[in-house]
Amino acid sequence: MKKPWKKGNLISRVKIKYYTLFFLALFSSCRVSKEIVYFDESETKKIIAGIKKPIDAQYLIDLKTYFPDKSGLKDSRPAFLEALKEIKQKNGAVLTVKAGNYRLNGPLHLESNLHLKLEKGAILNFTPEASFYLPAVKVRWEGTVCWNYSPLIYAYKKQNITISGDGIINGSGLEWSQEWRKKQKDDQTKLRKFGNDLIPENQRIFAAGQADTDMDGKTEGDNQEHFLRPGLVHLFDCEQIMINGNTFQNSPFWTMNFPFTDHLTIKNVKIIGGPLNDDGIDPDSSQEVLIENCDIDTHDDAISIKAGRDQDAWNRPGSKNIVIRNCKLKSQTNSFCIGSEMSGGVENVYVQNCVIGGAEYAINFKSNLDRGGEVKNIFIKDLKINKVTKNFLNFSMAYHSWRGNNFPTKFHKVYLENIVCNEAKETAFSITGVKESLISDIYLKNLVIKNALKDFEFTYTQNINIKNVKVNGK
Repeated sequence: MKKPWKKGNLISRVKIKYYTLFFLALFSSCRVSKEIVYFDESETKKIIAGIKKPIDAQYLIDLKTYFPDKSGLKDSRPAFLEALKEIKQKNGAVLTVKAGNYRLNGPLHLESNLHLKLEKGAILNFTPEASFYLPAVKVRWEGTVCWNYSPLIYAYKKQNITISGDGIINGSGLEWSQEWRKKQKDDQTKLRKFGNDLIPENQRIFAAGQADTDMDGKTEGDNQEHFLRPGLVHLFDCEQIMINGNTFQNSPFWTMNFPFTDHLTIKNVKIIGGPLNDDGIDPDSSQEVLIENCDIDTHDDAISIKAGRDQDAWNRPGSKNIVIRNCKLKSQTNSFCIGSEMSGGVENVYVQNCVIGGAEYAINFKSNLDRGGEVKNIFIKDLKINKVTKNFLNFSMAYHSWRGNNFPTKFHKVYLENIVCNEAKETAFSITGVKESLISDIYLKNLVIKNALKDFEFTYTQNINIKNVKVNGK
């Protein structure tokens, strides 16, 4: 029997050389990976310490002063409007809503320095009648700024707002959203073209086709009916916001959306989804954000980090410095995702200690060739995942509604660590870039996917670092 190092045993010598090079490469890779910081706790502490919290005013108002009827049969909105008027005059107050049913024929527009406190048993029921949500207001609808029906709870350029308590805020979305969604396609297409062509914002008028965009008392628009649905909570260009507690349910559209809103804290919230497109919590070009101890069960994305759509977002702020921890997430699509509206860029996101009850994708980075933008420095750690019907980790550059452009997103510097997923019915890890923009610097460490149909699908990727990853026990 020939020794592997003897002359003439070429195959053995080649094997020796191959395995030597393999182990040298592996050793080199391990040395590099030891220097990598997957999740820096000091950075999360720094972000949380820097988030400004709202401060309560000393003045107290009880809604029963304006509206003693809590049966839910009468419209309580005039009483809320009177209370909000007083709060504006006093430059702030705590508005307490006692237990009872409150019907609202129209939206609540919040004032600065307001603390809206719903006591246990208080239920706000918004009436699903589109005409009640006029006049049109400025919003960011699926990542593009325009004028549309007022969201049910709305604020624009306000500061120092708290919503707290143990009540229920019901958007009654099922009653109108499904029909509107069938009719909205033309308006979606029109809005996206407005964003692509950078049409001035005051010409992007939807709702009932009328808006007083410059506040001169005259309305502009085409006077035609449009079908872009309003969301439940939409705070636009606000600062120092706290949402602590309450149940938010049955939204006509995205449940909580915070375009350009900074210093945002959301905790102890329960979200029960409604019809399609009922995203749970969407920071949207938001900076300095904490989301913790929330229980979210939606049809669409449970939590999605967004930063605007296509050309309309390229010269606007992105989302950064976001901490998400100790949440329970369940979705029929994505439990946690970034995108697909992320064109302003997303960076410095930390996700930790979350439980995912089920989804199509546990973690999804979604974009298409219209978007552009950059996503980097995403850190995800200590997740427990039950079952996903598609992929555990998914990156895609081919998300739907592509309009034919070629502006690939740059995805890089993404770190996953200490995660267990019981089952991924399709693929454990699917990372699909494009030739013009490789998805790069993805770090996967201490991950277990117990059962998956396929293990890895990598296309147009670079520098995928894998350490102690097990799929199907291997």
